[in-house]
Amino acid sequence: MKPFLRILLWIAISLLGVAAVSVAAFQRGEPVNALWLVVAGVCTFAVSYRFYSAWLVAKVLTIDDRRAPAAVTCNDGKDFVPTPKWVVFGHHFAAIAGPGPLVGPVLAAQFGYLPGTLWILVGATLGGGVHDAVVLFASMRRKGKSLGQMLKEELNPVIGLVAMISLLAIMTIILAVLGLVVVKALAESPWGLFTIAATIPLAMVMGIAIKSGKVGVTATSVFGVVGLLAAVVAGKYLTPEMTRALTLSSTDLAWAIMIYGFAASVLPVWLLLAPRDYLSTFMKLGTVAILAVFIVLLAPPLHMPAVTPFIDGSGFVVTGPVFPFVCITIACGAISGFHALISSGTTPKLLGREKDIRLVGYGSMVVEMLVALMAIIAACALQPGQYFAINSPVDPNNIPAVEAQIAKINSYGPEYAVTRAEMEQLAHDLGEPHIIGKVGGAPTFAVGMAQMFAKVIPGNTALSLWYHFAIMFEALFILTTLDAGTRVGRFILQDLLGQIVPRMRDTGSWTANVISTFLLVAAWGYFLYQGAIDPEGIAKSLWPIFGIANQLLAVIAFCLGTTILIKMGKARYAWCTVVPMIFLTIVTFTAGIMKIWLPKAAGFLPTIEKLEAAIAGGLSGEALKKAQVSLTNAKVDVAITALFLIFVSIIVFGSIREWWLLLSKRKPAVLHESEYVTLADEA
Repeated sequence: MKPFLRILLWIAISLLGVAAVSVAAFQRGEPVNALWLVVAGVCTFAVSYRFYSAWLVAKVLTIDDRRAPAAVTCNDGKDFVPTPKWVVFGHHFAAIAGPGPLVGPVLAAQFGYLPGTLWILVGATLGGGVHDAVVLFASMRRKGKSLGQMLKEELNPVIGLVAMISLLAIMTIILAVLGLVVVKALAESPWGLFTIAATIPLAMVMGIAIKSGKVGVTATSVFGVVGLLAAVVAGKYLTPEMTRALTLSSTDLAWAIMIYGFAASVLPVWLLLAPRDYLSTFMKLGTVAILAVFIVLLAPPLHMPAVTPFIDGSGFVVTGPVFPFVCITIACGAISGFHALISSGTTPKLLGREKDIRLVGYGSMVVEMLVALMAIIAACALQPGQYFAINSPVDPNNIPAVEAQIAKINSYGPEYAVTRAEMEQLAHDLGEPHIIGKVGGAPTFAVGMAQMFAKVIPGNTALSLWYHFAIMFEALFILTTLDAGTRVGRFILQDLLGQIVPRMRDTGSWTANVISTFLLVAAWGYFLYQGAIDPEGIAKSLWPIFGIANQLLAVIAFCLGTTILIKMGKARYAWCTVVPMIFLTIVTFTAGIMKIWLPKAAGFLPTIEKLEAAIAGGLSGEALKKAQVSLTNAKVDVAITALFLIFVSIIVFGSIREWWLLLSKRKPAVLHESEYVTLADEA
């Protein structure tokens, strides 16, 4: 294409994106068509990847494709393995795309579709993609070292030690919430649990087949995808005995997920983690693409208003005002600190060329941006009354409580009208015992997605089939992040323990791996179990802490990225990491302070006072037990949130001091990159 025509094409794409956002933002009087959000997302994706990511890797990072990365120089056949770029893309995308781009936007739909959409588009392209690419670049040039190790070397040992402790603390909460979302989605759902359980042996067979070299990637992929689809259908035809065996409570599922996380971290990466993530990516990308096509075909209206009355913090799905809580609620859909752990964990040990940083680092993030938009559409295409009934924190077996909650939802206005009979019929159509009180976001997304799929591919049992397909789709998203995250957390813990017992740093030692994995799983397993027994253990307490911890981790990663850019002599480009760092610091510290002190944001201290007063007032039986669990969790939440804010404050101020020393020439700019090795095929 001629340069002039190419320029016109990109101007047209940009203007189309602006028009789509404008319609979504300013149209009033009738529901906005979901197609406008799809157009806005695709145009933003195209422009940001074509121009901003190209500028980032060429001018800011100045990648060198002749340089051998860590996967090549440290190849050990176990953790460091040069892997085809599309397999790495699949692993990386599957690992980073956990609950954030699905659950977060669904919960944030309480504020309306507009606040979440704007944050996703801006945050992912100008913050999230930069964050992921910079950290991946840094780790690949430093023998795949973790974020904590790099902070220790590039800043100073004190900040590095604080960072490692911070990373482990934040990682513990993140992994607990990942598991808890799965628990809330699969509890007492034998069909969904069967489908997810079937993916484990499927992945192991794929891993063995690929490792043997006797079966090609294409044939193995076809086997895996067909197996996944068969597992979804087979779940409908479970025998009564299998149904009883797979109908697990929240606490039983919590234990099962702990066992899975332990096994996934200890087993060789080629046996379970990489093939399962690769398999999951087929399902993830394929389903998102099909969902986008169906949205185009159906052009569903968004029944949720652009902005709801709950932006002031009066809602019960997300307790707190739209700013800053829309940012920390959506988390991974825009900017996610968890991605830094993957970008400095498993991915730099697999990626064999620096030129692929753009595809894997930045590209995965903007694809995740599109997933987050699909989640907003799925939630907002539901009738608002149904949305709020599904996300109501009530026991569905407590009829008086359900009736009171339904009345509360109807009091918001006629556009929120819903009845108990309507919700019971919906649950029947979905093949579930109940749908009211299915908090956590994942069931809401599954309902919205199932309704759209059933309209295009109808049938007598279409809604129930598509609902459980969507639950499987979501659980795959989350569990692949859980297993990769546990492995990355194990690396970080081994680095920290290695400072006391050097042998613990050896990732090739089964003893060191097993001990460190056990300690890590025990830590996040505690919070997972507490959340499983707490009726409000996700939406009101753990999810906000997850968002705060996640974004604080991104602040830490931006501190590292800025330091490295300054040392590389690229201080003039440091704004691309400093600006999102400043914004996230404001967001997270504001949210953290509000969650500790303010009643309007369901603050932990006001909650503690309320629960203590209720217990002193004479609660008994089940009500007393639930109050005691919530009280314990609230006290732990205060300590964790305060600890996070203190640790990150130390790191931020320490980084600012380091930048001042480097820019004022009071300290020499010494990069701690590994020695330059030329790739064999470029020698």
